[in-house]
Amino acid sequence: MPALLPAILATHLVLTAQEVPKLDVEPACKAATSAAVRIGDRTSNACMQDENAAQAKLKQEWRTFSDSARSRCTRLSKVGGPPSYVELLTCLELAKAARELPNDHEDKQIER
Repeated sequence: MPALLPAILATHLVLTAQEVPKLDVEPACKAATSAAVRIGDRTSNACMQDENAAQAKLKQEWRTFSDSARSRCTRLSKVGGPPSYVELLTCLELAKAARELPNDHEDKQIER
């Protein structure tokens, strides 16, 4: 049975990467709401609307992001505090934009 553990874990990771992860975003919104006293009039309802919109966009665009970016950004969205779909989406969009940047050597022409 211990020999099956790596195969089971690998399968779980592959399956997880194929769909948008389920995140408990309420703690992130509660934290944002408690900080809103200093920042402005941010409400928990507004935060949850942002999270729901980000989750919906992730569901539409999930497969457009690379497997490595999905895996890395999902891990990062769960580190250092409560998870957030907004943070996950931002990470994925930045990774995609960075991947689409032209290579520096392709833009330079050699003058002789």
